[in-house]
Amino acid sequence: MYSSETNSAWHKKGGTLSDKSARKEFGITQEEIIDAIRDGRLQYRTNNVFGNPYLRLIRSEVEAFVDEKYGNDYLTKKKNQE
Repeated sequence: MYSSETNSAWHKKGGTLSDKSARKEFGITQEEIIDAIRDGRLQYRTNNVFGNPYLRLIRSEVEAFVDEKYGNDYLTKKKNQE
């Protein structure tokens, strides 16, 4: 899980997203994100903007988590709604 491929995702443009963006884009809750982090399914880094903290998540891991939890059709439907 902590391969060099994953490490490069932290630096790749569009490779990460905030917890707030993940909630909006994928329709998951903060509790689901925290549970996935605790279970080791999502990596995160803490960051802040103007003193407001947030979690940075790897987009591909969030997509895999959503696929696993809700199925492949969920992401397709969610993207078509936008």
